Amino acid sequence: MLLGCIGDDFTGSSDLGNTLAKQGMRVVQYTGVPQGPADPATEAGVVALKTRSVPVAEATAQSLKALAWLQDQGCTQFLFKYCSTFDSTKDGNIGPVADALADALGATRVIVCPAFPGTGRSIYQGHLFVNDVLLNESGMQNHPLTPMTDPDLRRWLGYQTVGAVGHVNTEAVFAGPEAIRKALDAQHVAGHRLIVVDALKDEDLISIGVAAADLPLLTGGSGIAIGLPANFAAKGLLSPEPNVWQGTGGKCVALSGSCSVATRAQVAAHKVEHPTFEVDAVAVIEGQLKPEEVVGFLMTSDGVPLAYSSADPDVVKAVQADFGRERAAESVEHFFQSVAQQLVAAGVGGIISAGGETSGAVVLGTRATELAIGPEIDPGVPALRAGPELVLTLKSGNFGAPDFFAKAAAVLTSNP
Repeated sequence: MLLGCIGDDFTGSSDLGNTLAKQGMRVVQYTGVPQGPADPATEAGVVALKTRSVPVAEATAQSLKALAWLQDQGCTQFLFKYCSTFDSTKDGNIGPVADALADALGATRVIVCPAFPGTGRSIYQGHLFVNDVLLNESGMQNHPLTPMTDPDLRRWLGYQTVGAVGHVNTEAVFAGPEAIRKALDAQHVAGHRLIVVDALKDEDLISIGVAAADLPLLTGGSGIAIGLPANFAAKGLLSPEPNVWQGTGGKCVALSGSCSVATRAQVAAHKVEHPTFEVDAVAVIEGQLKPEEVVGFLMTSDGVPLAYSSADPDVVKAVQADFGRERAAESVEHFFQSVAQQLVAAGVGGIISAGGETSGAVVLGTRATELAIGPEIDPGVPALRAGPELVLTLKSGNFGAPDFFAKAAAVLTSNP
């Protein structure tokens, strides 16, 4: 294994795996830290954790455990993957995890770059944009767990890390890899270890990747990985054999817990031609709705049936106010986990999942431990093989075209 990656949720980890696979690497995503050694043919390993919203100490401990396993597999470079919208609070764990990994690796210049131009995320003068608006005006300010109210990554990360945060601006990035390396060196001399790097387009990320060829640690969204496989290919370390995808012949169903603007639009579009079942959060919390009811609906409905708890942010806030944020979130997650477990027992062939927390629950419910990265469905969202009879896709809330659920089902059932 060459490149070792640590993801703070399951959808983001598959997003990263997709980026690396498209650039020619053989990628496997692991559900948590594996107990044994990796397949020697694996060139990039992505250890997917559920640490995005957990306390700092827990996130740090899990991330360091993942790092140790990846080091044992022979990795020479490491990437800490978080969301391209930098999902965290002032007390979030992105900074502490990055600091802990940097300490363990002796890293002195650590790139911080959640940019992903393919999905509209860019960084200019240290500020994160979503398409043509600042992060805090994009809808992320209403996120139920990690509301983002400040687009200045230096300032936001500054709340979380022990040192001052540096910055490499667009002028250096546009000038190419050598200028980026010099700018990183200058920021190191100035006393900065975590360094936000601007990026507006994929070409910028490729330049950053070239500049980072000898850095032990990078952090960011999946976009930061675009330029990394070429560094290994240039040394003749990657297999020339292409990956081959084999879809499922079984039934595909969809589950959605994301409350993002994009996912709610996808749910609305899917309703027009496919059966849908609204999972009421209050009914779940109070035990009035049972997982087997949803499973029965999904397995007996035609088309690509969808069960969703996605709701308007005001509805989510009202539920959280009545029952508490943690109870509300955990109840719905456990519900979807049980649904996924029963779907597998019922012989489902493919599960399409929307939302980071929902996808984490779905993966735990399927008990999948390794996910082989397949073809891309939409930018940042690949098909995944979870086992001989099961395929998945795990979509971050803000990703995907309006017809995502139907498109995903078509890819999950496709064969060469």
